[in-house]
Amino acid sequence: QVQLQESGGGSVQTGGSLRLSCAASGYTSSMVCWSWFRQGPGQARVWVGSIRTADSNTFYADSVKGRFTISQDNVKNTLYLQMNSLEPEDTAMYYCAATTRASRCSAPLQSYWGQGTQVTVSS
Repeated sequence: QVQLQESGGGSVQTGGSLRLSCAASGYTSSMVCWSWFRQGPGQARVWVGSIRTADSNTFYADSVKGRFTISQDNVKNTLYLQMNSLEPEDTAMYYCAATTRASRCSAPLQSYWGQGTQVTVSS
């Protein structure tokens, strides 16, 4: 089992920055890909980006590429999402997730999910 707990959400104005954290515990060594997803009001949950455990390569959705950065601290077992140049369209609940299957890095079907942290961007 793996437990994930997000933190760092809040309210910011357009152009601001936030850093989300996701603390992981449990059998984390079996996870091959760590990801962030988000779900806006009345919208489906969508993939934001991932980091692959094997080589630390990162991948991003086009909507956040160049503005968001995913990183991981393996000593602290924590995943991060640095969000810069935030826009009102980034308002959503943000979830971290982990999977044991590399083919599912960006897929909605993840092995484990956190509870989410709310990000609100005002204009």
